[in-house]
Amino acid sequence: MEVGIDSFAAAYTSSGLAESPADRLRDLIAQIEQADRAGLDAFGIGEHHRREYLDSAPAVILGAAAARTRRIRLTSAVTVLSAADPVRVFQEFATVDLLSHGRAEMVVGRGSSIEAFPLFGYDLDDYDALFEEKIGLLLTIRDHEHVRWSGRFRPALTGQGVYPRPAQNPLPIWIGVGGTPESFVRAGRLGLPLMVAVIGGEPRRFRPLVDLYRETGARAGHPPERLQVGMHALGYVAPTTQEAADAFFPGYAAAIDSVARERGWPRATRASFEAQRGPLGALLVGSPDEVTDKVRRHAEALGGLARVTFQMNVASLPHAQLMKAIELLGAQVAPHLGAA
Repeated sequence: MEVGIDSFAAAYTSSGLAESPADRLRDLIAQIEQADRAGLDAFGIGEHHRREYLDSAPAVILGAAAARTRRIRLTSAVTVLSAADPVRVFQEFATVDLLSHGRAEMVVGRGSSIEAFPLFGYDLDDYDALFEEKIGLLLTIRDHEHVRWSGRFRPALTGQGVYPRPAQNPLPIWIGVGGTPESFVRAGRLGLPLMVAVIGGEPRRFRPLVDLYRETGARAGHPPERLQVGMHALGYVAPTTQEAADAFFPGYAAAIDSVARERGWPRATRASFEAQRGPLGALLVGSPDEVTDKVRRHAEALGGLARVTFQMNVASLPHAQLMKAIELLGAQVAPHLGAA
């Protein structure tokens, strides 16, 4: 099992909005370097278009990281493909792939945050139709240097070449999903690896959807080795369980509460947090041994995982603490999961 980290490039610290976005991005690049040194397998950058985050241009961040790292894979987490031009997205990640000598990936999705749609002039009523059309175009571009294509939401391509071409052939593309069955079916039908965002509840509840993905992929003729499953989860490691929980909870609660106001969720409490940290809950927060055992349980419950990624910066922890956590994840968690 591969182990990675995802970041949404939070613009804030636990005390409020950061004074210097430039410093926050500098720290983020240092964290990607640390993950590379620690031997982690992947680092993903999300995409948002709002004041709280600095990740509106993930390929730019990944390009900067490509020049400062040697082995870690660099991916989006996720690219909001429904509100983007697949031609431009492919060009950006092909460029990252060349800069990194073949280490770029994409995780593409419809996006759980919807601010990109009005920003770029798209209608939310077309939420699913946009993604269906654009993933088809993106895969066509990946497979063909010269593209002939027409659709509803973008001017037709009549044989134009799309450049540059990436170092990898094919450039890896995952589909990021939440809990919508149609998204699991689509990923299986296309034979693309699946990244499941497990933000709360019990990961085992996704097993029927993961089985649906694998069954759909098999019926479409895709070999099992192509139908890989990853899990993105909120997580943090510290030397002891108490240290991890006490450090992570305040920022986690603030982040959950900000989303809860928008979506009508209940506020985060320490009791609900501890329940999510329990053996079956989604939060991967604790000591290295505790987190390792928990990931193994989740992998078994989901029928096997190819990759697990930790979203650490949701809690707005100080840079120094994140650097220590990354080191600990590489030294005491990843080695025990690597052969799983």
